[in-house]
This record gives sequence, C-alpha cells and structure tokens, in this order.
Amino acid sequence: MVNFRTFDLNLLRVLDALLDCGSTVAAARRLHMSQPAVSAALARLRQTLQNPLFVRQGRGLIPTDFALSLQPALRDVLTRTESFLSGPDQFDPTTADVTFKISGMDFFSLLLMPRLADHLSRIAPLVRVQQVSLVPDDYIQSLESSGVDVALIPQTEQPAWVDQKVVMQSRFTVIARDGNPRLRQAGLNAGDIIPLDLFCDIGHILCSPDGKLKGLGDVALARQGRQRRVVMTLPVFSGVCNAVAASDLIALLPNALARHVAPQLGLVLYRAPVTLPAVTLSMVWHRRHSHAPAHRWLRDQLQQALAPLDDPEPLP
Repeated sequence: MVNFRTFDLNLLRVLDALLDCGSTVAAARRLHMSQPAVSAALARLRQTLQNPLFVRQGRGLIPTDFALSLQPALRDVLTRTESFLSGPDQFDPTTADVTFKISGMDFFSLLLMPRLADHLSRIAPLVRVQQVSLVPDDYIQSLESSGVDVALIPQTEQPAWVDQKVVMQSRFTVIARDGNPRLRQAGLNAGDIIPLDLFCDIGHILCSPDGKLKGLGDVALARQGRQRRVVMTLPVFSGVCNAVAASDLIALLPNALARHVAPQLGLVLYRAPVTLPAVTLSMVWHRRHSHAPAHRWLRDQLQQALAPLDDPEPLP
C-alpha cells in the first residue's frame, strides 16, 4: 500500500505526461524537465506503485493495464487541482448572490451609494452592499476582523498586508447659509474669497469623527501664522451641512458634496482665503482578496462610480 503521507505528488504530473506522450523525451519536453529527470521519476513511480507501469516497444512506452486503469482518475485529480489553485471561476454579477461590506464616511453615503444602488440594481440584482461606519484609527483592523471588503479613506501608508488604489481627489470649499449676516455685511457674493480676518473670526463647524478640533483648514492657516474658531464638531458631513444651514456658522466641505446639498439646504458656496490641497482618497482592502474575481469586480464598480466625483482642480 502506498504511504500517501510520504508520496511525492509531483510524480503524478510525470505519470500523466507519460501516459499522454508515450515517451520520456516527449514527457520531459512538456514538463520542462530533463529526460534523465523524467526517467528517474518513472523509476520512483515503479518502486512506489510496485508495477512496471510501462513497457518499451521500439522507441515508445506502452502503458500496462494497471497504468491505463489509473489514467481517468489521475486526469480528474490533476484537473481539479489545477482549478483549485487557479482560484474560483470568473464572477458573474447577473447571477451572483453575495454580500459586500464597505466602510467609509457619510460623504460616500450621500454621493456614492445612490449612484451605486442604481447601477447594481440593473447589472447585479442579487448583490447586496452594506456600508458601515468608518471607525477612526480602526479601519485597517476592520479589514482583518470585521469582514469589511473595502475601506474608502484618505491615502496613507499602509501595512504590507493591505493593498490600496487611488480612486479620486477631493477639494474643499466654504459653505454658509444664504443670508449669513457676517458675509452679507462684508458684501460677499457666491464664489467670492472670504477675507482672512473674517474667515478666522467667524465660527466654524468641523467634520471630525473622533472630535478633534483641528483639520485640513487649520494646517493651511497655521502656515500663515493664523488660526480659526472651531466652535462645533460633528462626526458626519450631513450633520455639518444641516447645522450650517440653521446657523450663522460656516464650514469647509468637499466641493462635490457642497454642490450636491447647497440647493436643497439653501447654502451658498465661497472660497477660502488659504490654499487647501486636494485630499487623495483611496480604496484599501486585505491583500488576500486582491485576485478574487468577485472582489476585483467590486473594486471596478466602485472606481467607476467614484470617477464623476473626482475633483483634482481648484475652483477658478
């Protein structure tokens, strides 16, 4: 009886090639091995299986009855192994019944998910997508332990087991309610630059999931030796928009989101008095998913849906 624990499975490939080719020379060519190496493997097979397996006839090899009896099962085993090592079949979104989990701020709830919902309802009717909150300082861990497939975050250096791809850039603009008295008194119209002194003196609302009082605007102001008055922080952009619409406070908001909500909430867009660099946003995922057809498909759909939100150029 063959001891499977010590059996060299590479010998099965040699046996399969010999059965197909009928010579050690041809089998060696197919396997990219030397002819002596194939002959040595055949000798090991004969010893292990206790059967000659082939008899020589002229320049060829004729399989024994025992060798021929192994061929169907051997071909099946090798085919299944090749399929297993190649990964799953191509992903078919029209019939796939799967769930994907995405983490990201409510910017994506407001601008990405409606677009994605319409798209997927037409091309992947059984696919489910769950967006979960982006937990500050823990989004990478969620890729490993919470079943998150993709996190949408600002581009940062990632550990070796994480892959990432840039999907868009986002620039910021100032939002205020229509009729804000401080801006009206300054004679400002939509699209104007807010004077630096006024920008620093008026109260700001900051979107900060973890309650930090400084953000992108504060870094830009600090370069000029100035600081603004952040009087409120909220964990989501939608809360910031509603609070600005109901008060005399202002806020910095991604351009795409500001343009989307301004007509609904009666907001006016202005320009900041400092240069605010674009934020580069990436999707990140666990590297174990990088070559999975379903996951590749998901990433493609996200990239396509996010492309119209790309905002690389500053306002004119």
